[in-house]
Amino acid sequence: MVKIDALQAGAHWADETAAKILWERGEKARYTCASGITPSGTVHIGNFREIISVDLVVRSLRDLGKEVRFIYSWDDYDVFRKVPLNMPRQEELAAYLRFPITMVPDPWERDESYARHHERDVETMLPLVGIEPEYLYQAQKYRASTYALGIRKALENREALKGILDTFRDEEHKIQGEWWPVSVFCGACNRDETEIDGWDGEWGLGYHCTACGHRETTDLRNAPGVKLGWRVDWPMRWAYEKVDFEPAGKDHHSQGGSFDTARQVSREVYGWEAPVSFRYDFIGIKGSAGRMSSSAGKVVTLEDLLRVYTPELVRYLFAGTRPNTEFTISFDLDVIKLYEDYDRTERIAWGAEAAKDEAAYRRERRIYELSQAATDEAGRTRLPQVMPFQVPFRHLCNLIQIQDGDIDKTLAGISAGAGLEAGAGLGPSAGASAEQIPALRARAERAKYWAGECAPGEFRFRLRPAAGLPAAGLPAAEAAGVRALRDQVAARIEDFPDDKSCAEAIYQAAADSGLEAKALFRAAYQALIGKDQGPRLANFLRTIGRERLLGILASY
Repeated sequence: MVKIDALQAGAHWADETAAKILWERGEKARYTCASGITPSGTVHIGNFREIISVDLVVRSLRDLGKEVRFIYSWDDYDVFRKVPLNMPRQEELAAYLRFPITMVPDPWERDESYARHHERDVETMLPLVGIEPEYLYQAQKYRASTYALGIRKALENREALKGILDTFRDEEHKIQGEWWPVSVFCGACNRDETEIDGWDGEWGLGYHCTACGHRETTDLRNAPGVKLGWRVDWPMRWAYEKVDFEPAGKDHHSQGGSFDTARQVSREVYGWEAPVSFRYDFIGIKGSAGRMSSSAGKVVTLEDLLRVYTPELVRYLFAGTRPNTEFTISFDLDVIKLYEDYDRTERIAWGAEAAKDEAAYRRERRIYELSQAATDEAGRTRLPQVMPFQVPFRHLCNLIQIQDGDIDKTLAGISAGAGLEAGAGLGPSAGASAEQIPALRARAERAKYWAGECAPGEFRFRLRPAAGLPAAGLPAAEAAGVRALRDQVAARIEDFPDDKSCAEAIYQAAADSGLEAKALFRAAYQALIGKDQGPRLANFLRTIGRERLLGILASY
């Protein structure tokens, strides 16, 4: 088990939160941590911030040896208010507006409902990043009248609830007239366009539907269509599930916002102290303006993120950033920097690179621990048995492109130690072991995708075929320089012990050809990849290898 002292200098924010939970809630047999969302559309990476923020705190508590229940509520009994722009079959979905989301059909016809489709997408992806909560489906809970007592308590205290909700409102926005803390989905047409007619003080609730005219009195103990308004529903469920910790977005945590009212409702109506909480901020996407929105269809998902970042990198993005800090997730060249940052943290954690002081070591070590997707049977952090073999992301992209996207050939070369001098920053390497290959393959798959789909055009390249013709329009002097490069450098590429000695030979070939080095570099890149520039030439030549180099340059 990972040893944690949350009071030490440099403690991780998740450990600080865990310490606060233990301090405020006292010693318990089990602590309950909660998260949740309405599956009104595609669940995006901004929503994921809450999920992983809870998971990191859950990890911290479990690393301390505490038993934790991690619940994730799907609020799939909320109203379907708007058809997101990125959904297919817009007109068909529009026919179900004002229905509960769980009764809207799946436009892709894969799952039993629109809500279930979005739930399943998330539930499939979360285990890939080491997150496996207990899922609660609120449609099932409400339809089974699980919250009948909680609903009745709200009705019994509706004047007090009205006062609490009005506490932070100015006169213009206070609740006017008769108000009910519940709404009803019509038993005939399923829409929520209903009005409450009265409550008998016990279990009978009367309503009528303004859409279809249906009228009935329903028994709360067997009333599948009755649900609490969310500002009451949220604290009611805190009390029902005995929640000890749940964060919320900065909009909910604003002064006088929903968390403040929920805190009072939980304490004064349901007799439960509101959970320990913190505010998390929004996430931006590099090159995309404004906030993500499921209802508007403007989203980036966890699946999108995992195409570019390994599970450990995804976790690192959040473990290394305080929740109340807004940050941007990049799909451009910043991806290379993020991989470099993670690799440095990994080297510090394994003692392969020195931190500036002990506090920095503890901080980097803990971020690294919480970035790992793997856990043991008790849900505690589990580190790799050996330090992963590091090949910088930029270099890996080059290796894969040299191999025309063939990951198996790339990994075979890495296992043999080919082209690795510019690798991990750990000095010359004999290559990756069989035990290190799975994690390296996962990184290589991301490197291939990023280089092919996300990287700027100048970063991408493809080696000319060995039977290719000389670069079109290559001046005679530059063609002569390429011949010198072939005969003086490529032909004996295996003799150079490092990139430095190879670079010296390249400069000598330029001098012998009467060319400026810059002109020879341009000619070399044109001959090899048809571009004016490319990866660092010395390492590039050594990675390509003698046989392939001579084949490409043979026609010069």
